[in-house]
Amino acid sequence: MMTLHAWLLLGLYLFILLILIKPLGIYIANIMEGRSLMLRFGGPVEAAIYRLGGVRKENEMDWLHYTLAILLFNGLGVLTVFALQRLQFWLPLNPQQMPNVSPDSAFNTAVSFVTNTNWQGYSGETTMSYLTQMLALTVQNFLSAATGIVVAIALIRGFARHTMQSIGNPWVDLTRITLYVLLPLALVFAVFLVSQGVIQNFSPYQDVSTVDVTTYEQPRLDAAGQPLKDDQGNPVIEPATVQTQTLAMGPVASQEAIKMIGTNGGGFFNANSAHPFENPTPLSNFLQMLAIFLIPGALCYAFGRMVGDTRQGWAVLAAMTIIFVAMAIAAISFEQQGNPLFTTADVDQTVSATQAGGNMEGKETRFGIADSGLFAAITTAASCGAVNSMHDSFTPLGGMIPLVLIQLGEVVFGGVGSGLYGMLVFAIMAVFVAGLMIGRTPEYLGKKIEVYEMKMTSIAILVTPLLVLAGTAIAVMTVSGRTGIFNPEAHGFSEVLYAFTSAGNNNGSAFAGLSANTPFYNVMLAIAMWFGRLGVIAPVLAMAGSLAAKKRIATTTGTLPTHGPLFVTLLIGVVLLVGLLNYVPALALGPVVEHFILWANH
Repeated sequence: MMTLHAWLLLGLYLFILLILIKPLGIYIANIMEGRSLMLRFGGPVEAAIYRLGGVRKENEMDWLHYTLAILLFNGLGVLTVFALQRLQFWLPLNPQQMPNVSPDSAFNTAVSFVTNTNWQGYSGETTMSYLTQMLALTVQNFLSAATGIVVAIALIRGFARHTMQSIGNPWVDLTRITLYVLLPLALVFAVFLVSQGVIQNFSPYQDVSTVDVTTYEQPRLDAAGQPLKDDQGNPVIEPATVQTQTLAMGPVASQEAIKMIGTNGGGFFNANSAHPFENPTPLSNFLQMLAIFLIPGALCYAFGRMVGDTRQGWAVLAAMTIIFVAMAIAAISFEQQGNPLFTTADVDQTVSATQAGGNMEGKETRFGIADSGLFAAITTAASCGAVNSMHDSFTPLGGMIPLVLIQLGEVVFGGVGSGLYGMLVFAIMAVFVAGLMIGRTPEYLGKKIEVYEMKMTSIAILVTPLLVLAGTAIAVMTVSGRTGIFNPEAHGFSEVLYAFTSAGNNNGSAFAGLSANTPFYNVMLAIAMWFGRLGVIAPVLAMAGSLAAKKRIATTTGTLPTHGPLFVTLLIGVVLLVGLLNYVPALALGPVVEHFILWANH
């Protein structure tokens, strides 16, 4: 059950979020419609970028050329990030002399950051140089986020325009989103993070003395550095002590800011947002959660403003919010319920003034269950993937909530841009279903929804389940796939299912028990990430082009209102039924079975 702290936290979070959504939505709409005063101040910089790239901002494109431009942009990004990883040993800003990244890991990481997934099969602080972190990963955090936003803007133009073949200029859209939206927000947030204790430097890693001496055992080595063995062939163990610890340094705050604002996820450190250098205080934790939903929520209002009816944006936002609140309550409640195995081990799981109670395994004591559960719901709803707790340590049903949120297509706010165009795809499906129920040609925002739009909708909805379920099946049927599973049986299956769900839907979080930094998983997950991203973008842009070319239909008494409670309810139903139905058998084999096993004897 939810504690008072959890209710207050959730209420405060939604209150502040909803206050900020409207002004930022207005700002984004004005930027993309060319009506903002910021365009005057940034005009010289913007013009210089266009001259450098040979871009004429007045030249707009049809959907096919827009799509090809996005593909080219992302393809060049993959090559750049891959090259920087493979050459980092010889490049500057590498004080720890990090070696070149292996080809399979470099390929996986390049695809991951370009697709806004930020899946990391490696430990950041022991793998990537400062230059790679900044020039490759942080830059792609901006560009991948911008890609998602401009695709959403193109779809909005498809609804807003009529009898037109063009949906915008992708180079102008990418430039303006990056220059006027992402960069200012990232600068402000980075300064705030530094004030909270997030590091931002280029210092070599620091060796510091610890307060306590750590005692452990290690194998005794011979002159060649090989473990000595006794007469039975077992390694000879000797005690050892250490009172020093190496602390990784680096330009963390700048990467942290854009990874949250751009719903990228990933992290400078392996522990991600549970690391005290990335997320040091409860206030930084709260602001990070706020940053994740800020642009996805604002884009909903921008959508309503750009199509000429803000009620449409509020309706989409309402559907997102209702699903999110239900899922957040479920995630916190399941974790607050605790783990019966801890009860048998005499672990006190009751809530008190001195402890959070419930299942605290894998969670930071700085945040407790409420902040950890809310963060888990937010980061998986929003295609972010940053985590401040180990989802692998959640209870079966508590861990199922983040999994389900990803499987819905991450449309519950979703990634920046990708959440909105994903939800609009479901909205088109909803009006189609409503049209079938009343025997009327479906329409949405004055545009008839016909065969072509439904084909594109079907592709956009079905591509990710195909990638996830096929990838999971291949992994559990092959030796290479099963080798990386740490836990057996149902939980091990959940680890693999979560990995492919996260990759195919461009989330990036993981069940920590899966050893995924292997050639098999690096290649398979990269394929899932690439087609999970571009396999949705392509049909969405095709739909945008088709809608822009249509005439606008006048509203009549037979038109289904798409801004009221009835449509919101219908949209929620379609998201839950259509988005989740493909995964029900897989969920039954994983977290559901694990739940019954866990509670069978308690």
